[in-house]
Amino acid sequence: MMEIEVQTDLLQEAKESIEAAKSYKDELEQRLQGLNQARKQITESAVQTRDVLKNHFNDLKARLTKLLDERLVMLLQEVDKIEQESIKPLDDCQKLIEHGVNTAEELLREGEVAVCCGTAQEEKLGNFTKKALQIQLDSLPEVPSLVEVPCLSAQLDESLLSFVKDRIFSHGAIASRPPVQIDELTERPGGILVRWCKVDDDFVAQEYRLQFCKNSTCQFDDVYIGPDTEFVVLHIDPNVDYMFRVCARGEGRMEWSPWSIPQSGYTTLTAHEWITGCEGFSLSSRRDMALRNDSPSSGVLYSKEPTYTSGQTLTFRMEATGLPDKRDSIGVCVEPQNECDSLQRDKAVCISSNGAVFVNGKEMTNQLPCVSTGSSVTFDMEVVNLGSGFSDGASFKLRMIISSGNREVVFDWLLDQPCEALYFGCSFVYPGWKVLVF
Repeated sequence: MMEIEVQTDLLQEAKESIEAAKSYKDELEQRLQGLNQARKQITESAVQTRDVLKNHFNDLKARLTKLLDERLVMLLQEVDKIEQESIKPLDDCQKLIEHGVNTAEELLREGEVAVCCGTAQEEKLGNFTKKALQIQLDSLPEVPSLVEVPCLSAQLDESLLSFVKDRIFSHGAIASRPPVQIDELTERPGGILVRWCKVDDDFVAQEYRLQFCKNSTCQFDDVYIGPDTEFVVLHIDPNVDYMFRVCARGEGRMEWSPWSIPQSGYTTLTAHEWITGCEGFSLSSRRDMALRNDSPSSGVLYSKEPTYTSGQTLTFRMEATGLPDKRDSIGVCVEPQNECDSLQRDKAVCISSNGAVFVNGKEMTNQLPCVSTGSSVTFDMEVVNLGSGFSDGASFKLRMIISSGNREVVFDWLLDQPCEALYFGCSFVYPGWKVLVF
């Protein structure tokens, strides 16, 4: 009996060792896969960097050659122009002198004939003498001296090569990793919150540039450029993979840094939508933006469904503002009440356009900044306790955090029954208010 138990224990131990060996093998194979991916990233990025360097320097050489050729042509044209402008007066002077020489030769021939005739041809001698006086043989044209005419030369700065050499040898750098990397991708309803951070402490970033694309297209598009280190990318289709990458511009620099390693992310949450058909509000095509129009109605515009749940962040961004009124409201509620003209009522939490916070219709002593164009109001909530035996008077408690600007209000909201999801809504007395929800 004892022998059987020993054999059973040995068999069990052997099976456990086999399972442990399988797990160990799987772990090693996963690490090998990770190692291969790391090696692939190094080799592929090296190949890509070589191509970028070659293309860049070949392009630089072509541009430099083109610039030098253009400058040479300009200088040669300048030489031609100076030569032509300087030669013209000399040509005019030469024509005048050559005309004088021809006139003098003709006069010489006439004089020699007249002299040969002697006194017998007194008339010819008189005509010759008169003609000689008319020609003004003592008047000679001015010929410029060599110092008075241009002497062309090329003025070339020999230090240019040294300057260019220094700039070339300091041009470009190789980075083993980008100075900025994506740190977190968090799904939002109809969007993804992208956070990034610097990984190079010596790099001083002036602004960042975020791009994204669908995995199926691989065509990256700019979605954000600015100083912030996070951004909510909206209009994301649910359950579709997107790629994100970020780069930075150093302080005082014009060029962008290398791109971060692309990160893949997706959202399973459908986008928040306002309900259609509410008089007093016009909606965008995606129904995530509402505009208070000129209609006299001043009721509350609610969400299509109760899509705001615990653990999420709900954001209202003011794209435009109208005249403020203390009855204005932006917030969340347990259920729609179409007969009410504001969320400043029971079973609702909201903020007015003047920054006042209302819980179940009662104004809190704490106040947030006034709502203005471009400002965002965010709601965060979490369940504090579900309670038990609600029929006995136990409460359902939600921890609410409302933020606007650089301030926030934190409080516990007591409800008389559990609530898995909330509606959101807004109301404005005057037209011109435009609010985006995400």
